[in-house]
Amino acid sequence: MGNLLIGKKDSGSAYKVLIVDDSLFVVKRLTKILESQGFEIIATADDGRKGFEQYKTFYPDIDLVMLDITMPNVDGMATLKNILEFDKNAKILMVSALGKEDLIKEALLIGAKNFVTKPIEQDKILPKIQQILDKK
Repeated sequence: MGNLLIGKKDSGSAYKVLIVDDSLFVVKRLTKILESQGFEIIATADDGRKGFEQYKTFYPDIDLVMLDITMPNVDGMATLKNILEFDKNAKILMVSALGKEDLIKEALLIGAKNFVTKPIEQDKILPKIQQILDKK
């Protein structure tokens, strides 16, 4: 029988997640959902520049990045490109407001693994995370 919590690896250790979003509400919501599933939030950042710095700091120990598309300073699209140039195998789930379909398509073409739209709902986001982590 497999793990009931999707945030745990087969070894029993937690998948480590970096959350990059300028909305404190979204960061708290994602943290609550992910921690309830056994994930470890390794770091958070409120803009893309800080998010990329955090990725480099914790690399290679980040299993998943939750990345907002629209942020001040350096946006999610630039951050996505920066992280993938640094680590082409990064697993990145884009977080987007509704109405950003063009940017979502572009993000997927660049190399994001999937996306979720706000408001963040547990039953929408967990299957997408599981799908990303199951892909070797």
